[in-house]
Amino acid sequence: MTNAAPIWTSVQDFIATDAPDAPAFLYAPSAVTANARRFLDGFPGLVTYAVKSNPEPVVLLAMIAAGMRGFDVASPAEILLLRTLCPEAALHYHNPIKSRAELRYAESMGVKAYSVDSRTELKKIAETISASGTELSIRFRMPVKGGIYDFGAKFGASEEVATELLAEAERLGFVASLTFHPGTQCEDPAAYELYIEAAGRIAKGAGVEIHRLNVGGGFPAHRREEPRALEEYFARIEAAVNLAFEGRGPALVCEPGRALVGDCMALVTRVKLVREDGVVFLNDGVYGGLAEAPLLGSATRAVVCDASGHPRRGALAPRTVFGPTCDSVDRLPGDQMLDEGIAEDDFVVFYGLGAYGTATVTRFNGYGPDRTELVETLRA
Repeated sequence: MTNAAPIWTSVQDFIATDAPDAPAFLYAPSAVTANARRFLDGFPGLVTYAVKSNPEPVVLLAMIAAGMRGFDVASPAEILLLRTLCPEAALHYHNPIKSRAELRYAESMGVKAYSVDSRTELKKIAETISASGTELSIRFRMPVKGGIYDFGAKFGASEEVATELLAEAERLGFVASLTFHPGTQCEDPAAYELYIEAAGRIAKGAGVEIHRLNVGGGFPAHRREEPRALEEYFARIEAAVNLAFEGRGPALVCEPGRALVGDCMALVTRVKLVREDGVVFLNDGVYGGLAEAPLLGSATRAVVCDASGHPRRGALAPRTVFGPTCDSVDRLPGDQMLDEGIAEDDFVVFYGLGAYGTATVTRFNGYGPDRTELVETLRA
């Protein structure tokens, strides 16, 4: 007889009962289901989950159970994973850079949607896979700072080049579409509107009636402050498409990651030391579950709990916080506002780490969370 893994009722229950000495993720499937339904019911088009943000099978299965049938994949490994878990899913291979071997593999796995942002890549795709029935989305960029960090530094053609690529894609026999990404944690829907206006110009300039417009990801999750309602984004995107395409807009697609899964996981860390100068050392840091903190300029929501799992209620004070490795780079950016009474063997719970938490963990110096526990609900 085997014993089933426990399902903890809360973060407090886990800390008080387990008293973990190593960092651990807590996963709430209910959060995945709720956010998946919010997108599926509210977005005016096809929703494709950006698998890279959290490829854990338990997360993907919860999303599939909620009705998700579209997935944005970026590698052969992600293609294989989704074909195993949900063979009928629509897979969009929207990583703009792919080797010929990767293209052939994707085609053999039934992938019919790709993106491209350069003449060189377009030529490669045309030489490698069949254009018949294959959607090719031209990815473009704009000088718009929508998110905390901008993908335009790596991906996206200028408006002028995108116009040429779109016309060429249709000439070659592909199903011609457009796609963009306004940047991660895009806090202002106006960025989407500016991109959509540009999409209208590109389609008109190319003389192409595009099949679909993929508005990318970028929808914000609750990291530090509560973001604007997703429904505002959905409404403004739909209105902007109607305006830019004069009421004859293409079908819409989005590929959210963070907004779908950010709230489904929390990271439980333990205080190893509070030095006499007030510096705090945790058992996890930027080489583990907090790898994104330096990229985004801050850690996500943090709550200090005592050994019984109860949040401390004292005043907040700025603290320098280091991770456990023998590397001075292993430091959370800036000062972290933590309870002034924080002490050794307290726990610091970081919420909102369902995206890019487990996905970016290393085992540098032998540290890093390697367990994920189920919890009924996560509440900071």
